[in-house]
Amino acid sequence: MSEPIEDVLAGVGERLRRLRREREVTLSALAESTGISVSTLSRLESGKRRPSLELLLPLAQAYQVPLDELVGAPEVGDPRVRLQPQKRGDLIVMPLTRRPGGIQAFKMIHPERRGKPVTATHEGYEWLYVLNGRLRLILGDRDLVLEPGEAAEFDTRLPHWFGGVGGPAEVLCLMGPQGERMHMRAQPKRK
Repeated sequence: MSEPIEDVLAGVGERLRRLRREREVTLSALAESTGISVSTLSRLESGKRRPSLELLLPLAQAYQVPLDELVGAPEVGDPRVRLQPQKRGDLIVMPLTRRPGGIQAFKMIHPERRGKPVTATHEGYEWLYVLNGRLRLILGDRDLVLEPGEAAEFDTRLPHWFGGVGGPAEVLCLMGPQGERMHMRAQPKRK
């Protein structure tokens, strides 16, 4: 076993003793609530018994503390995700998922595009949600402008095109292969 793991395990006994004393619990009372014998608890606290999951789980439950805290597990690292934007032509794309297959999530910044839109088709399904700005969506023979807070979903085998209107549009986009759909039904606007 590696030295850092040995160090963590060696400190468990002292943490168990300190926690029991802070809570003012006797070995007998702890044995009764956990089902672990007094002698085993004593040997755990003195370091004469190696801690195991079978012993630590009931102790964590009795003390109402996470197992990591009970054993003094080392930090596992920074949980923050550091997105790396990618430039694809004039489009900025930030992947939000990192697994192959299935539905993929992206944050995209679509610039304002002038000139005649050229629609495209491909296999799959898309769901768009406008976070900021305005997004022009051409879908088949429909020409729509989506405002912040509006969403659209469509089969990508329909001819489609999108771009910012009056400036860039920040969009959350879910894309998936045919059959894996994000279902969202919009209410028609009342006039």
